[in-house]
Amino acid sequence: MEEVNHQDILRSTNLCDTTPVKVGSVALKSPFILAPMAGMTDTAFRRLVKSRGGCGLVVTEMVSSEGLIRGIDRTLDYAEYTEEERPVSIQIFGGDPRKMAAAAQIVEKLGADIVDVNMGCPVPKIAKHQAGCSLMRTPAHAAAVIESIANAVSIPVTAKMRSGWDDEHVNAAELAVLLEEAGAAALAVHGRTATQSYSGRSDWCLINEVARAVSIPVFGSGDCVVPADLVGRLQSTAISGVLVGRGALRNPWIFEQAWTLTSGDECRQVSARERGQFLLTYIDLLLSEGHGETDGFRHVAQVGAGVGTRRRSPASRQRWVINKLRALGSWYTKGLDNGSQLRVWINQAKTLDELRTVIRGFFDLQGEANAIGVALASAVLSEGDDAGEANRLLSDR
Repeated sequence: MEEVNHQDILRSTNLCDTTPVKVGSVALKSPFILAPMAGMTDTAFRRLVKSRGGCGLVVTEMVSSEGLIRGIDRTLDYAEYTEEERPVSIQIFGGDPRKMAAAAQIVEKLGADIVDVNMGCPVPKIAKHQAGCSLMRTPAHAAAVIESIANAVSIPVTAKMRSGWDDEHVNAAELAVLLEEAGAAALAVHGRTATQSYSGRSDWCLINEVARAVSIPVFGSGDCVVPADLVGRLQSTAISGVLVGRGALRNPWIFEQAWTLTSGDECRQVSARERGQFLLTYIDLLLSEGHGETDGFRHVAQVGAGVGTRRRSPASRQRWVINKLRALGSWYTKGLDNGSQLRVWINQAKTLDELRTVIRGFFDLQGEANAIGVALASAVLSEGDDAGEANRLLSDR
């Protein structure tokens, strides 16, 4: 399949008049979906992405079926979401059809719009339990998991898979047919095998083959890092939509920009100040989770007392937020001018004050005054410098 020609996309016809994609009974206003990414697509990130527009569906980080059934607090935290994220899909993983069905029933009680089954995770600690992409090695068993879930819940059941386990077992198209027959309402396909992990290129010819093999919606995934990639794949294949993972970590506006392109308009450029504010707001949302927002979050209160009430100490919460910013920063800084330096500063920050100062200094003063911003950001991390003083300098500008 030919590579996406970005200039052709800019000259493309209007795609917004197409009928909204329907996943079972759930209508998606946009064909672009935020992919589930462990440790990355928490509720704070999903809320920020959704608020920028153009994203038709968000999917939670993968949630253990065992953890849901046992009512483990940390597991239930991964299933948190807010009303502003709707429609929302909660992704579960596991290999036992009965336990997966029971976990799906909990997801339904949570109020999720869709339950998704992880058949794509290549991580050995997941795969060794006949979960994740390991399910693709036993297609009949994978179909049994979907059938068990579909018979247990009334919300749509979907699955996310890869092209296959390895190059000698590329069976996504065959498995897709079995999953549709078992009751799947839609499928997402990442065009790499489990053994590839994220090396090489995503096989969009294979994804297109899967989309043509079934009558349910198929969402393609892999190597979509700029807005035109999303629209180009939508135009050049039989898929119903595009699932975006790492591209959204680098550019959370990618959905808004791609949606603009489908109207035949040029997408706007995101300012440095907007990029900086995104990180600052992300920090605030992470800090607010579990503190005064209980009415906004959905938990399975019926499952057991204390569900979703795990709280961190102030020091632990600060370390957690800093680590979350470091993880996001490893992707968010790619392609930015001086992005590698910002990544170093984020990784060096030891407190939230230092982290905020680095972000403000780098983004608020980007451009003609960037040297001042760099100096301020660097100063706050220098031995003996005070974060409060750096913040004062920034506020005095």
